[in-house]
Amino acid sequence: MMTVQRSRMAGAVFAMLTLTLALPAVAHHALTAEFDPTRNFTVSGTLSKVEWANPHICIYVDVKKGDQVETYGFEAGPPVALNRNGVKKGDFKIGEAVTVTALSAKDGTKLLGHLSMIKYSDGHVFVYRDGSE
Repeated sequence: MMTVQRSRMAGAVFAMLTLTLALPAVAHHALTAEFDPTRNFTVSGTLSKVEWANPHICIYVDVKKGDQVETYGFEAGPPVALNRNGVKKGDFKIGEAVTVTALSAKDGTKLLGHLSMIKYSDGHVFVYRDGSE
């Protein structure tokens, strides 16, 4: 009798651990779930904010449209993906003039994109490729 209870308990613990370990994989989404890899757009403006955090880094660019300012948000992969490409958080300077090329949001959200390339005011360019997406 005791062996059956232990076996059931071990099975329950194993099932709970398996589900816990699988949650991050379920939570992650494919790039193409939100963005259209066949459509991109480019904007130029001022880098206004950087959120260097998991699961995705987000950068924000203020773009002047006449008397108005529109803030675009660009998603990239996790910090480790940018670090792998040689980019550090300190490489983003708030207030710097940048030109960003991004994949368009599938749902048509105009001010949202997935970072493809950023060109800095000094002329250097960073092309973002994230194989984990």
